[in-house]
Amino acid sequence: MVRGDSSLTLLHNATIAVPSSSLRTLDSRLERTNGQFKMLTTKPHLRTRRPSPTTVEYTVSNKPPPSLPTSLLRLLAILVRTLMLSSSALLLLAKFSPAPSSTKPPSQQHPTAATLARSLLLTSRPGILAQSLVAGLSAPFLSAIVLIITYVSLLRLHTTESLLVLRGLGIQTSSSLTKTLLSGRATRFIPTEKIRDVLVSEAFAPGGGFEVRYVLVIVVEGEEDMVVVFPGLRPRKDIVLTVWRGVRTCLWEGEGEGVNGKV
Repeated sequence: MVRGDSSLTLLHNATIAVPSSSLRTLDSRLERTNGQFKMLTTKPHLRTRRPSPTTVEYTVSNKPPPSLPTSLLRLLAILVRTLMLSSSALLLLAKFSPAPSSTKPPSQQHPTAATLARSLLLTSRPGILAQSLVAGLSAPFLSAIVLIITYVSLLRLHTTESLLVLRGLGIQTSSSLTKTLLSGRATRFIPTEKIRDVLVSEAFAPGGGFEVRYVLVIVVEGEEDMVVVFPGLRPRKDIVLTVWRGVRTCLWEGEGEGVNGKV
């Protein structure tokens, strides 16, 4: 197993030798946006959990700590989500469902519960308003509006990414697949024998300019691209260095790292 020197100076020298294609991959992954509501998020912060002496989990999140204002804001966000999704459904119902009629054909003398509920909804004030709004809209245009409303209402409020280190077994990374609540989490396990090194690399911040971001990367044997840890949140330098020291200490304790990750 090949591992870089523990000093940050040599670590940066190792970073310079990384292929440019891998650095471009880092830059592109750092461009992922989180799509959060800024009032309900904080700067990424680190939480460390040690279930056993040979296991450590690092979790980075931008979820604010519990408080009365944030709890009220979350409740308000849930109400807004519910209202947006309900409005989208009502607009589609008003557009594509036939308007209720006072004269019923023989087959509708005993309407089903669904038919009765739809009729009551369309004849209510919100239903009448929805019918007036969609009256002049084409079906494709309305569908596009509903898709946008649904997408916005399903955006994640917070992002949480984690790194689980198991001495003698390997490393497991976990992050969100997309920015919406409908997606799951991307989880990958890397066995210890496949880990060539764990490094702190540098990449330019997205959006132009020359601001440098520090990122934690895993060099995997047989792969050209490095695995980026916490790709969506981009935590600050001190968090990256803390996790880097802890990962190396847990994986290779007594092989060049000091106690508690000190170098």
